Amino acid sequence: MCARSLGRIALLALLLAASTGCGGSTKKSNGVASKPAGAIVAAALAATNSAKSVHVSGTIPESGRSLTLDLHIAGSRGGSGWMAEKGAKADIIRIGSKAYMKGSTAFWRSFGGKAAAQIFAGRWIVASATSGNLASLTPLTDLHQFVGGMLGSHGKLAKGATTTIGGQPVIAVTDTEQGGTLYIATTGQPYPMELVTTGVSAGKLTFDQWNAAVTLTAPKGAIDYSQLTR
Repeated sequence: MCARSLGRIALLALLLAASTGCGGSTKKSNGVASKPAGAIVAAALAATNSAKSVHVSGTIPESGRSLTLDLHIAGSRGGSGWMAEKGAKADIIRIGSKAYMKGSTAFWRSFGGKAAAQIFAGRWIVASATSGNLASLTPLTDLHQFVGGMLGSHGKLAKGATTTIGGQPVIAVTDTEQGGTLYIATTGQPYPMELVTTGVSAGKLTFDQWNAAVTLTAPKGAIDYSQLTR
């Protein structure tokens, strides 16, 4: 191939790159930005209910406290990640009807006392995910209970302005009674992208990696918690 042909190919490649790069994302609008606030949230709820997985990270208010979390949730199958409060951190995994947790020394001292910290700190425990002490992990590791529950419980809604989050075009919807602003994607599926709360309940949750593959693996050597509490 001659040098002249190579030059023409290089020029063509540059032109193609320029034509696809201009104007940002090529995704078409999903139409939610033109809908009333309630319809936007309903569309986001429907999209969430049909999603296979999501990554949730950030901080949320919980009973007057601030809970930080980072979770990969695989629909209703379960999820894995961690949660922390004031330095007390616990790794969590749920697979179906079984829940696993590995808490730090600070975690067990805060929630189980000094004796529990000596026995369980740094070790995985396993228990039922449907009843008992670890059943509370299920709503955190079920996409429809966690994200869907937040979207389905709200006060009067008001539509806000369009903006972008991480390069993704979104529309803001604010709960004017309970507080909090939800940002919903306006291209592709209308997935929730971010939830921001202010005041005494300040926090921010980010939702990304929608429908990404999530691998859930049971940790080896987990202590059966139910056998120790009989």
